[in-house]
Amino acid sequence: MTQNIEDKDNSRSDTLGAADVHLGQGENEKPNHPVRATEAFFGRRKGKPFKAHQAKLYAELLPKLAIDIEAPTCTDLKTLFPDTPEKIVLEIGFGGGEHLIHRAKLHPEIGFIGCEPFMNGMAKALSSIEREALTNIRLFNEDATQLLDWLPEAQIERVDLLYPDPWPKKRHWKRRFVNQKNLGRIHNVISPDGEFRFASDIDTYINWTLKHCDDFKKFKWKATKASDWHEPWEEWYSTRYEQKAIREERTPAYLKFARL
Repeated sequence: MTQNIEDKDNSRSDTLGAADVHLGQGENEKPNHPVRATEAFFGRRKGKPFKAHQAKLYAELLPKLAIDIEAPTCTDLKTLFPDTPEKIVLEIGFGGGEHLIHRAKLHPEIGFIGCEPFMNGMAKALSSIEREALTNIRLFNEDATQLLDWLPEAQIERVDLLYPDPWPKKRHWKRRFVNQKNLGRIHNVISPDGEFRFASDIDTYINWTLKHCDDFKKFKWKATKASDWHEPWEEWYSTRYEQKAIREERTPAYLKFARL
């Protein structure tokens, strides 16, 4: 999704990535300016220079966990994991990985795929994966639409898009990850009884997502009472970004959609 360092607290990049953004950055260089280099990426790719161990993890651990979309589409996603999981969950734009790591620790029986192009966020997640010795996470550090296009149909039990970049200025709304094309991609990979989950603290993006899902016709909002969308779902992990939003009196919304 889209917004990252320390799980989206210090900077917001987009949920997507771009392999051809210039990444070279010395100690005295300013962070790269936002560049659009792939279908839906509008954010910078890297922030502060890596510490030595972060660089080592990025160079050595990430290749072991990364999904290779240059390979033929995997016909059974469960084979990506050393221990066959019961089901698969995808998180798009995981920031620093706080929510992803939290759920992976709670559910060793589930295989988690995390997508995050912002290199510093990915490095933080790699540090947590190493520290917790997690084996049920696979990663993708490029454009999430490329991953969605590569994934096989109907094998993901749940797709999470949590606090994506809201692009608050109206002229930038077309940059938002939620659109009809991406909803189609998400719908394609979710299993028949699966869910799409969305969280945001920006009211225009919440309304935008409800409208787009309604127009899409193949997702049904699962709210059953008025308070549903302001109640975090079970096992929710409130990140530093969310706590900052609450302190600034922005009310988060938590939306669940069933695949039709």
